[in-house]
Amino acid sequence: MSGGIRVVLADDEPLIRSGWATMLSPYDDIEVIGQAADGHAAVELGRAADVVLMDIRMPGMDGLRATRELARLSPRTRVVVVTTFENDQLVWGALRAGAAGYVLKRSPAADLVTAIRLRDGVLFPDALRRIAAPRPRAAAHDLTPRELDVLRHLARGLSNAEIAAALYVTRETVKTHVGNVLDKLGARDRTQAVVRAYDLGLVLAGD
Repeated sequence: MSGGIRVVLADDEPLIRSGWATMLSPYDDIEVIGQAADGHAAVELGRAADVVLMDIRMPGMDGLRATRELARLSPRTRVVVVTTFENDQLVWGALRAGAAGYVLKRSPAADLVTAIRLRDGVLFPDALRRIAAPRPRAAAHDLTPRELDVLRHLARGLSNAEIAAALYVTRETVKTHVGNVLDKLGARDRTQAVVRAYDLGLVLAGD
């Protein structure tokens, strides 16, 4: 198969990797191009992938460091952390390291597929809201009021089309605002913008 979403499976347990591969095999738009048993291999293989499903705890280089390395070496590669741990700080650390989102290992195949396919949105925004550390409301950074509106809609998980409908503007206008938000927050993708927004107090869990 060619032309699908290229995925690398990174976990130190062979049975976990084979289980993921089996779950993903029915989906014609997803192509597993490699499997990695540690973070070093995940980085090497991940540079040729569109998405890496990344365990956090692996021998040698762990998933957090591997995520940082991929963010540095291959910014176009999206990392989705897949973990048994619901430790908020551990997951938030992965997001800060550059992960595009996370799912739990016990999640159904549909969640893995959603994570792999996602392009225009934030993965599981309710989960991000739950694990974000409480912050006082901050000033708007150097975002314009409209950019702040767009950022808050991003944090709710809305797509560009949904934001455009909510704000009565065109998708192109939203795309421009999203680009400005990413630039001003120093974020490489929508999830990283939302993580930064929570950390800075620009967006609060109740927004």
